[in-house]
Amino acid sequence: MGKAIAIFNQKGGVGKTTTNINLAACLALMQKKVLILDIDPQGNTTSGVGISKRNLEVTTHEILIEDNHRPEEAVIPTDIENLDIMPASVQLAGVEVELIGMTGKEKRLKAAIDVLKPKYDYIFVDCPPSLGTLTINALTAVDSVLIPIQCEFYALEGVSQLMSTIDIVRNNLNPDLEIEGVILSMFDGRTNLSIQVVEEVKKYFKEKVYTTVIPRNVRLAEAPSHGMPVVQYDPKSTGAIAYREFAEEFLENERRNR
Repeated sequence: MGKAIAIFNQKGGVGKTTTNINLAACLALMQKKVLILDIDPQGNTTSGVGISKRNLEVTTHEILIEDNHRPEEAVIPTDIENLDIMPASVQLAGVEVELIGMTGKEKRLKAAIDVLKPKYDYIFVDCPPSLGTLTINALTAVDSVLIPIQCEFYALEGVSQLMSTIDIVRNNLNPDLEIEGVILSMFDGRTNLSIQVVEEVKKYFKEKVYTTVIPRNVRLAEAPSHGMPVVQYDPKSTGAIAYREFAEEFLENERRNR
């Protein structure tokens, strides 16, 4: 049985999608069977692994809203062996309204993930940067939450709200929800600010913070426009090296915590 993990921070621009794509790709290259679920209406994860959002017949939108599709119908392979995706579509933007009145609307995604879990080692859910119905669906469906935090001045802004949301979901919908860990992104070792942010985040989250930090890297920023993870686009870049190290640390933590 696989493990489902939501990659979430309601603050935008923290490296959430970049982490989703590249951690998933690295794990797939390490022979893990991985699925990405894109539930962000922007669909950046979908395009970031080279999938065109045009002419997709079944996406996360249909799986959430309609009952006449099996979850497997929405899953398509990427160019990376062992890595599949359930893509997003722009129709997800209206899903909050469409779910109003539906019975068990908070558990629509959970039903799909429970079907898919036996087929994968890891399922990563790329959440939108908000605390709406889509995010609640994700937090209800997964085993844990991976939180990317950018090394910038307002890094911890909104974290207390994020933790409060996790507590609400634990108390009402998913009592076993855990914090998988915190990954620091966009680190610049030349600035005192980045170093201070790392120290502050470690004070708040303690041992949940990964040792690996993801640096600011031009190749990381370029890769999505080519529809590739950075480990495919430029395997020797500092961004690719950092994500491979992160994937190794992630797996080591998994082994240790079993």
